[in-house]
Formats: sequence, structure tokens, C-alpha cells
Amino acid sequence: MPTAKRPRRAKRSTPPTPRVCFPELSSRAYEHPADRAALAALRKVKGVDLVLRKLMGLVGERSLRLLFLGSAVRVEADQFARLHRVYRECAETLDVRPVPELYVTQTPLVNAGAVGVDQPFIVLNSALLDLLDDDELRFVLGHELGHVLSGHVLYKTMLQLLLRVSLVLTGLPLGNLALFSIISALNEWDRKSEYSADRAGLLALQDPELCYRVSMKMAGGGQVDQMSVDAFVRQAEEYEQAGNILDGALKLLNLLGRSHPFHVLRLAELKRWAETGDYPRILAGTYPRRVDDPG
Repeated sequence: MPTAKRPRRAKRSTPPTPRVCFPELSSRAYEHPADRAALAALRKVKGVDLVLRKLMGLVGERSLRLLFLGSAVRVEADQFARLHRVYRECAETLDVRPVPELYVTQTPLVNAGAVGVDQPFIVLNSALLDLLDDDELRFVLGHELGHVLSGHVLYKTMLQLLLRVSLVLTGLPLGNLALFSIISALNEWDRKSEYSADRAGLLALQDPELCYRVSMKMAGGGQVDQMSVDAFVRQAEEYEQAGNILDGALKLLNLLGRSHPFHVLRLAELKRWAETGDYPRILAGTYPRRVDDPG
């Protein structure tokens, strides 16, 4: 039996003021300290390099790209033309070169990801296109481009492969306990990396209130007429202020095994950076350049 189509929302795409571009933007400008610390700790975990080499021997980057080339829609000037334009604008804003390929894959799960090693590409789930308008998509696209610019994609890809083929890898001379420690370290870093990427998403969109609305939609769905960004901010503040020992332990347990921090946590972290961090200085043109990155 055919179902009625939902009416499509109006797509906002005109910013209140021209967006600032950031030539030669270094990922150091927006990376969260917890992201950098967790990545440094991850690289010290025994066996990480061996697992990466084994994984890339099992699944090459080319096979990952062919998977989406054969099963998804590649975004180009004549496929998802509006999304293509918004994406190219985001890449120009963050000065990401070369611009990674972008794919849309059919799935009801609201998510996106950056995949690959030497030539990463970005995948948007189709549900995102129904949930977010064009301006809100800038935040998601900037978020994923931030992962690319920060060099996160290798480790994120390896984590997903580890989780999917862990049964195959039980024969590695690391032992199940060592493999579990690597996956745990990757998961811990993976959550922290989302804070950095959210900052890149804000730099691409340059509208904090809209970024907060994306977090609210990701948590509660698309019925924005039934929700309030201000109330969601208060909810994030209440979550953070629940600070006794038991609450801290429960918060930690609730995050175990999750690939992303809770949306209220992400909103609170991003709001702090937008109001008291480097965000205003970056908008004014004061930020680290790639030319000064350590070799």
C-alpha cells in the first residue's frame, strides 16, 4: 500500500552575513585538548601499529571506496546539486584541499562519517537530508571535513573495521585482551575527536545557535516546533551540574561502548568554545596556519 509523502521543509541557504574563509587553516586551531591527549595515549598502546598493518592487508582503501561507488550516490554538480554546492562552500571555508568525494547512502539512521586512509571520502546517510536544512547540513559537512583535516579518518576507519572483523582477528598474536585494549583506546579517542570536529562544523556554519539546533534535532528529531534550543541548553547545563561521585560514575558507565558523546555534552562543549574559547579569534583571522604545522 503506497504511503503519503511527507511535505518537504523550506531549505535555508542564505547566511545573515557573508561567511569568513580560513586560508591555510591548521587543525590545531580547533582541536580539543582531550582529543589530542587521547590520540597521544592511543599511539602508546602496545600493538596498535601491528593491528593497523594487518587490517590494511585485509581490507584496502580501494575496496572501501568501491563499496560506496557501487552502492551509494556520489554527490556531484548534477547529483544532489544543492548539497554539492553547500559542500563545496564548506570545503572552501575550511580550505580543505583536495576536496574529498561525498556520497549519500540510503538508510533511516541519522549519521555521517569520513572513511579512508590516504584519500578519505565522506558519507552522509539519507536520513540527514530529511532532518536538516541546508544551513544545518553545513555544520555536519564541516564536522566531517574537520575529521579529514585533523587526520582522524585513518583511526576511525580502523576502529570500524576492527569492530566488524574482530572475529577474523582473533588469530593475531596479540590475544583477545590486547585486542580489547586497542578497541577500548580507539573508542575513548573516537568520542573525544567529536568535540574537535564539532568546532570545525561551527567554523563552517558560523552560527552557534544553528549548531545547537542541530544537536537538539539529532537528540530529539525534526519536530522543532515542539522543542526549544534554550530549553535544550538548560538541559545540557543541568546534566553537567549533576556532579556527585555517583553521578560521575553513572555518566562514565553510560558512555562505555558509545562512538559519540551525548548530544547535550557536545552542545555544552561547543557552547563553551563559542563563548570563551578561540572561536572569536579565529573568525577575526587569528589562527594557526598549516605552513607552521610541525613536520
